[in-house]
Amino acid sequence: MPSLKALHAAGHDIRLVITQPDRPGHRMKLTPPPVKVAAAELGLEVYQPERIRDSEAVERLRAVAPELIVVVAYGQIIPRSVLAVPPRGDLNVHASLLPRHRGASPVAHAILSGDSKTGVTIMLMDEQLDHGPILAIRQVAIEPGEDAAALKRRLAEVGASLLVDTMNELGTIDGVEQDHSRATLAPRLKREDGELDWSLGADEIDRRVRALQPWPGVTLPTARGRVKVLSGHIEGDRYVLDMVQVPGRKPAPAAQVLGGDA
Repeated sequence: MPSLKALHAAGHDIRLVITQPDRPGHRMKLTPPPVKVAAAELGLEVYQPERIRDSEAVERLRAVAPELIVVVAYGQIIPRSVLAVPPRGDLNVHASLLPRHRGASPVAHAILSGDSKTGVTIMLMDEQLDHGPILAIRQVAIEPGEDAAALKRRLAEVGASLLVDTMNELGTIDGVEQDHSRATLAPRLKREDGELDWSLGADEIDRRVRALQPWPGVTLPTARGRVKVLSGHIEGDRYVLDMVQVPGRKPAPAAQVLGGDA
């Protein structure tokens, strides 16, 4: 959303906004993606194909005839048929310092890896995963105790600003090939990634609790069974629970839910 709003505020001609279809949300109510809501507020046309590679979606794009396509956390692999549409190419706003953490979950994997810094990369897309030449890069520190949700919000703002700056310089900057020998992968998260055990140790548990927010979240075994851990902190060599959630209940302080076992 920040990138869309920033491009609009900068006066760029946004001919079409493509996002995912509405999906069932809370209580199975059909919920529009945030990008759709933001686009509607800006008076922009929205298109929501189930799969971007479908011929109908590709023809819709060709009819719009964009000079440039900007991709921000779209959630689907962009096929050659789409990449070939705009004459000026396709820009991707990726939330890592490429070539580190290529893939669907770069923010989570930066925290899981214990990185002290991350950032945003603007790259020209090719057919391989987060592989194309780099146009711009901006580094940020990962704050102590920062979780993935908070870091994503910060990086979204950084990415929006960097995108506008890069768009203003298109045609005057050359892409720099990535050092592919230094590439690491950040695969999509799975529900079981959050099913933890105390034997992992305080540092690893802390990284996972922070990295896996808000999804898939983390659970740990306690005297009351497995509870969802929303936050905690390290004391010496122990991981101490701060906020937890018992199934069917609202989040609450761990000391209130678990007593002396927190």
